[in-house]
Amino acid sequence: MDAGDKSSTFEVHPKTKKMKKTVLMLFVGMLSLGIHAQDTAAKIEFKSETIDYGEIAKGSDGVRVFEFTNTGTAPLVISNVKSSCGCTIPKKPEEPILPGKTGQIEVKYDTNRVGPIRKAITVTSNADTPTKVLKIKGTVKAEGAK
Repeated sequence: MDAGDKSSTFEVHPKTKKMKKTVLMLFVGMLSLGIHAQDTAAKIEFKSETIDYGEIAKGSDGVRVFEFTNTGTAPLVISNVKSSCGCTIPKKPEEPILPGKTGQIEVKYDTNRVGPIRKAITVTSNADTPTKVLKIKGTVKAEGAK
């Protein structure tokens, strides 16, 4: 290479240096926000994740309640609650559950169906664990059956 050839010299334009610093600062800022956001999450804790109906008579009351508490630091929003079949109808709270407060998910099973109960209810929320599966179990006995 010729001593007068400047093609081997690399200079960074001052605006490029400033842009790199800005991008780096934005990245660090976003990273710290992401870490902080994990500290301010909603958390859902159920009193029990399984309800046992035991042995119940055909046509009896099939309504049961899952109780839970928001043990996190942000409001808990339950966006969806669905059952594994049409014989079980879940009902979710419509309002956000504030930190430290309790809520309920009501489940109604069709007790006119005789036989074992083994159903799953999937709860979707903004909690740190966004999907929880709850279970109901038991047996519906025919009228007069012992």
